[in-house]
Amino acid sequence: MHIVIMGCGRVGSALARALEKQGHSVAVVDQDPTAFRRLGSGFGGRRVTGVGFDQDTLKEAGIEEAGAFAAVSSGDNSNIIAARVARETFGVENVAARIYDPRRAEVYQRLGIPTVATVRWTADQMLRRLLPSGAEPLWQDPSGSVQLAEVPVAPAWVGHRLTQLEATAQVRVAFITRLGEGTLPSADAVLQEGDLVHVIMPISALQSVEAAFAKGPEEGH
Repeated sequence: MHIVIMGCGRVGSALARALEKQGHSVAVVDQDPTAFRRLGSGFGGRRVTGVGFDQDTLKEAGIEEAGAFAAVSSGDNSNIIAARVARETFGVENVAARIYDPRRAEVYQRLGIPTVATVRWTADQMLRRLLPSGAEPLWQDPSGSVQLAEVPVAPAWVGHRLTQLEATAQVRVAFITRLGEGTLPSADAVLQEGDLVHVIMPISALQSVEAAFAKGPEEGH
C-alpha cells in the first residue's frame, strides 16, 4: 500500500519508518525541508516539501494512488483540513488525524475522520487506523487460551445489532470504543461508524472471528 504522511516531526518520522519497515511505500510531506532529517539516511520513501492540505502537494506525494493518509503535523486545523481533503477530494479510504484538543477530536470523529488525541497517542493506535486489518491482542490469560482483542469490523455491519455480530462470529463483545471512550454495550446496542470492537474469545477461534467480522451480515449467515 502507498501511504502519505503529513508532518515529519517525531510522530510522523517514526510512523514513516514503521510503515516502510512493514513493506509499504511512504511519502512524507512537510513545509520545512530540514524536518526530513528525522527520517534518517535509510528511509527510501518520498520527501515532499509543501503544505499538507494543498492538492498539488498531495498529488506530488502520490495521494491519488494512496490507500491511507495520516495527518500528524503540530496543528489541529491543518491536520483536519488535510484529512478531509484526502478523504473527500481524493477518496482515500483509511484516514487518521492527530488532534491535540480531545473535545475537538470528538467533533471530527462525527464528521467521519478517525482521530487520535495526543494524550492517548501511541504508534500502535495510529497504525491500527491506517492499516485496519488483523486483530490487535490486548490481553491474554496466563494459560494462553483466551484473549481480549480489537478486531476490525466490515462497514457492512454498521447499523446492525452487536448481538447479531456476536451470534455470527460466536464470540462475546467485551466493550466498544466510541468517540474515544470505552463503553459497555447494552443488549440492544447497534454498531455505529467509527466504533472499535473489542472481543473476548478463545485464541484458537481468532481466524474464524476475523473472517466473520470481515464479512457483511448477509454473507456471515
